[in-house]
Amino acid sequence: MGKNESKIKRKRLSKQSKRSKRIDQMIAQEQDEQNKEVKILLLGTGDSGKSTVVKQIQILYKGGFKKEQLERYKNILRSNLKIYIKSLIRGCEKLNIPISDKNETIAQDFVQNVKKSSSEITEQLSQDIQTLWADPGLKKAYENREAIQLPDAANYFLDRVDAICKEDFIPTEKDILHCRIATVGVKELHFEVNGHLWRIVDVGGQRSERRKWLHQFDDVSVLIFVVAMNEYNMCLYEDERINRMDESRKVFGKTVNNGFFKKKDLVLLLNKTDLFEEKIKKVPLGDHFSSYKGSTDTEAKEFIKKLYLSKAKKKKRQVYSHCVCATNTDLVSFQHTSILLY
Repeated sequence: MGKNESKIKRKRLSKQSKRSKRIDQMIAQEQDEQNKEVKILLLGTGDSGKSTVVKQIQILYKGGFKKEQLERYKNILRSNLKIYIKSLIRGCEKLNIPISDKNETIAQDFVQNVKKSSSEITEQLSQDIQTLWADPGLKKAYENREAIQLPDAANYFLDRVDAICKEDFIPTEKDILHCRIATVGVKELHFEVNGHLWRIVDVGGQRSERRKWLHQFDDVSVLIFVVAMNEYNMCLYEDERINRMDESRKVFGKTVNNGFFKKKDLVLLLNKTDLFEEKIKKVPLGDHFSSYKGSTDTEAKEFIKKLYLSKAKKKKRQVYSHCVCATNTDLVSFQHTSILLY
């Protein structure tokens, strides 16, 4: 059985390698034909992980983050700590989860008097955050975080409150990769690899930002659409009546079938595989997609991939798909594939 599994794994890696080479050839041909900087358009709905892809490029090919960027992320992380705790307190109210009597006063004062927009955290405030995060009620609210729109990475930072609040704290690359900031407007990153010039364009994925997508469709060499695989049971920030994956698939179909991309091969990044593999053990995919009859991670990933690929109407056009974990730098290499593909 071990030999069979090893053989299957080798075949899968060989297939991924061949697809990666085709993507490299596709982009190289595009660059040779146009003899100019290659424009990569990065799209996806909110919280799909697009910005994490850009951060990885920053780390790998731009030498990481400058001092002023680290300072900005430090302030964002401290501000997010307050946002997370407030969300958990309100989540307890929404889900009728009691906060322990000894912490109820601290929680009420936190909601009423702590300004989440400020990055300043006093020693007392740091202690209050740690006290509240240790409360069984807030822990239970975190377990039900999808119902209160709390990011999965909240516990990563709340477990490190003491370190983050120290005066000499400097965010690590891992901290920055896990830090969530909703993209507003259009962000660009220019970089060079092996003598070739690249420009990656990241456009906000929230509903209010998507009207800006069309303005970026001109001169696109490669379209990469990012999907969060773990969102199959989650609802939109903007409308909790709408399933996130349903919205994402709809947006994917509308985008890839746009006339601007009728002759373009596309890349579909199925992101957050780590969170997906963890969630599917507790939340069966079949509970949300009745047509799914599989039983393994591999079958579940293949099912979701086909849900998206079925939206691409032009059968002759190639849509390359890859499962990735964008927060894992070890899986990212421009030498092996075009961009963030393994």
